[in-house]
Amino acid sequence: MSSDFEGYEQDFAVLTAEITSKIARVPRLPPDEKKQMVANVEKQLEEAKELLEQMDLEVREIPPQSRGMYSNRMRSYKQEMGKLETDFKRSRIAYSDEVRNELLGDDGNSSENQRAHLLDNTERLERSSRRLEAGYQIAVET
Repeated sequence: MSSDFEGYEQDFAVLTAEITSKIARVPRLPPDEKKQMVANVEKQLEEAKELLEQMDLEVREIPPQSRGMYSNRMRSYKQEMGKLETDFKRSRIAYSDEVRNELLGDDGNSSENQRAHLLDNTERLERSSRRLEAGYQIAVET
């Protein structure tokens, strides 16, 4: 069972490395390639989420005495996934602002600042929600 988990871990590591690389390349690409890259990253993020779900299922099947180590690793992977999603959102916002600016000839700095502020607030809310869910799970288990 842990070999399945380790296989998923390897797949997740490879996938997240690819996603990180692609997110970093998005701002430097020509507009037509950016659109393709954004779609590709969205698809890979979904694949990574599915891998996390599979890993989570594997952890649930592990005996309770050895589950702690895997649970800690899962928390780390979920945080990494959250960071990737945030980075991707920021890269998409920069991309959509660039497209809008091309169309309207607008500098849009205030809009970009507002979006960044909203993203930060959303990220804070998501972290708080995860903490609440983790606390609830601990309460249910005890």
